[in-house]
Amino acid sequence: MSTRWSLTIDCADPARLAEFWALALGYARKPPPKGFGNWEEWFAHYDVPEEEWDDGAYLTDPDGEGPALSFMKVPEPKAGKNRLHLDVQAGGGREVQWEVRWPRVREALGRLTDAGARVVHEYEAQGRPDHYMMADPEGNEFCLL
Repeated sequence: MSTRWSLTIDCADPARLAEFWALALGYARKPPPKGFGNWEEWFAHYDVPEEEWDDGAYLTDPDGEGPALSFMKVPEPKAGKNRLHLDVQAGGGREVQWEVRWPRVREALGRLTDAGARVVHEYEAQGRPDHYMMADPEGNEFCLL
């Protein structure tokens, strides 16, 4: 039996980064827990100080298959290379023929750069483009393939 898990990303602006990753992954804002009409009600119920209400943002896979993502506000900026990164398989993964996969990757590249990502490096394999190493709006690396 596997263990359910989620991923938390430290950041300066949780709402902005959650918006970017919702676009990148097709995720949605996590709804408030049952019994609460919105997150503010939940925060108030559990006596979370109002100045902390924007310290986090939460995403969920609308299909219920992928892990939940949390974005938590931290005071320090990102320093150094990630030791963990996401592979965003916008093209469908390498098992999809390159002629089908690569136009999908290029379309995603445009959407994500328009949303604030930047290309760090383009990789080739067998003499043609294969994938991109990118950085999200706060500099967290991920691969687009």
